[in-house]
Amino acid sequence: MSARELYDALERISNLIRGELRAFGVRHGLQPVQLDALAYLAQCNRYSDTPQAVTEFLGLTKGTVSQSLKALEAKGLVRKLADKQDKRMVHIKPTAKGNKLIEHAIPGQRLARGLNSSEHVIGSDLAVALRSLLLGMQHANGLKSFGPCHSCRFNRTTRDGLLCGLTNEPLSKDDTKRICREHQYAETVEPATATGSRRRAGA
Repeated sequence: MSARELYDALERISNLIRGELRAFGVRHGLQPVQLDALAYLAQCNRYSDTPQAVTEFLGLTKGTVSQSLKALEAKGLVRKLADKQDKRMVHIKPTAKGNKLIEHAIPGQRLARGLNSSEHVIGSDLAVALRSLLLGMQHANGLKSFGPCHSCRFNRTTRDGLLCGLTNEPLSKDDTKRICREHQYAETVEPATATGSRRRAGA
């Protein structure tokens, strides 16, 4: 498959997914960007649920993200919480209503049917290939990977359990399944950055 053929296929799949999400949003009075923000917040970890992190993930302006978060809060889909250590920092958490809504918004079953109907691609292989493509594009453009904690170079296994090597804070199994704004794949990190350290990843 040529680069152009790959681009056309990915663009068409993306348009189909976006069309389904737009239709879902209309039924619930939500714009696509608001659904995108809610979907991100439903899967990110405690270091990555700030307005700044949402802005970085979506690649939008602070104003657009701020208005989107206000709309979600007004609908009772998210709530704001002050950071326990830094009161200037605000965390945005999905409510039970928000989590339930986003579960129904993601077209998982339709994607599964598409994978099952394919005669040439096994779902797990496709996921690996697409993840590799995404990683390559992010690395080439100097973008954050926002990957799952369990695949991060800072993830540590100690005698006391799991630990984030960047913040030196313990991690639960649920933490390791969530995406993080400080995520770095080991194979893409330059040695010069390995000594960098911050007190808190969310700072």
